[in-house]
Amino acid sequence: MLTLRLPLAVSRPPRQVYRVAVGVLFFLMGLTFSTWASRIPTIQQQLGISEARLGLLLLAAPVGSMASLPVAGWLVARLGSRRVVLGGIVGYALGLVALGLAQSVPLLVAGLVLFGFVSNLSNIAVNTQAVGVEQLHRKSIMASFHGLWSLAGFAGAALGALMIGQQVAPLPHFVLVAVLVVAGVAVCSTSIRPRDASLGADVKVPLFALPDKSLLLLGVLAFCSMICEGAMFDWSGVYFRKVVHAEAAWVGAGYTAFMCTMAGGRFIADGFAHRYGLRRTLQLSGLLTATGLLLSVALPALPTAILGFLLVGFGVSSVVPLVYGAAGRSTTMPASVALAAVSTVGFLGFLFGPPLIGIVAGFTSLRVSFSIIAGLGLCVAALASRVKG
Repeated sequence: MLTLRLPLAVSRPPRQVYRVAVGVLFFLMGLTFSTWASRIPTIQQQLGISEARLGLLLLAAPVGSMASLPVAGWLVARLGSRRVVLGGIVGYALGLVALGLAQSVPLLVAGLVLFGFVSNLSNIAVNTQAVGVEQLHRKSIMASFHGLWSLAGFAGAALGALMIGQQVAPLPHFVLVAVLVVAGVAVCSTSIRPRDASLGADVKVPLFALPDKSLLLLGVLAFCSMICEGAMFDWSGVYFRKVVHAEAAWVGAGYTAFMCTMAGGRFIADGFAHRYGLRRTLQLSGLLTATGLLLSVALPALPTAILGFLLVGFGVSSVVPLVYGAAGRSTTMPASVALAAVSTVGFLGFLFGPPLIGIVAGFTSLRVSFSIIAGLGLCVAALASRVKG
């Protein structure tokens, strides 16, 4: 009997195909999140929610994210990142539609919990895929993946501004994006890595692992940076409307400026870190974040606020992807479990950041809230001196 054997190049996509497919998945996740973020001011107005109450409601999404952390790394390690990322991103798109259907505060809270849960599940899985692709390329490319996430954020913000300008309600806007995301996942489903790298059969996969000393430092850096990111994602539109007093057409300018430099910074971060080292890259990132926030607080006019948000985008651009890349190279636990351990610490930033801003603003002002967040940028610069590389 004649047996035909397909060549490896046919049965398995080359590493460049893996890179493109995983990059598309990052883009789809960024588009989903930024679509929601772009309509937060609209939903706030529709439901008549104050800043302080909005801050508490926004706590629901990080709670959902934290709820997934104890099982995300274990699930990816047991089922493989391919299955989890494909199902997770589809669920993420459906969660976006659920937010559009929410016509009351309780329904919005429930939708945000679901949205946060599938968001982080997808996040751990797609970053595990990225770690594997990075290993195949034998060089740092993690930041460029996150750059595609940020580029999608820019696209989502622009689409959101268009929808607001055309007075399109959030639900049809969210349904349109969800259809695009599901279609993109279907296209990529056969072109991502089928198996993840393993540390060996003798390494047990815990349901949840606490970070060791080196991973804890990475987690704290992610924590500080994620609070700054959360401030931009959830409060930039409100800040420009309430503090900068921007006209309606310019309310989204700060968010767009932030996402633009965040995306651009991530596309150059890998090369910068390779040339100057991980430590110096993180130190510069923290200083830029603090400078941008303090500028927008001290001089809350439209031009200076936009400039400040541009600097913040450059500042936070490299921290999370470089930290995740370092965590994924752990030699003591599978990449997915290490990423989940670091994310547990880092996502506390998303947990506490948005509500902290709203609560402080309720008692003082948004300018005071943003001043506090600027101090965390300085913390990144200080803590980065302890990072190897």
